Amino acid sequence: MPLVAIVVAALAIGFEQLIQWKYGPMGIIAFVALTIGLKAKNTMVSSIGAVILVMLLAQSG
Repeated sequence: MPLVAIVVAALAIGFEQLIQWKYGPMGIIAFVALTIGLKAKNTMVSSIGAVILVMLLAQSG
């Protein structure tokens, strides 16, 4: 069980660093808003984070 938690944490940190490298501070803010919204089961906050991420993805494509 602890090994699984370490692997999941490492993947989350790696994904967060990838978002920050590719999309800058706005990407990290969107990712954090999405994560907090999902954990708190707050659809408004998670929707805002998801919309910002989609806008960043559409802009770079």
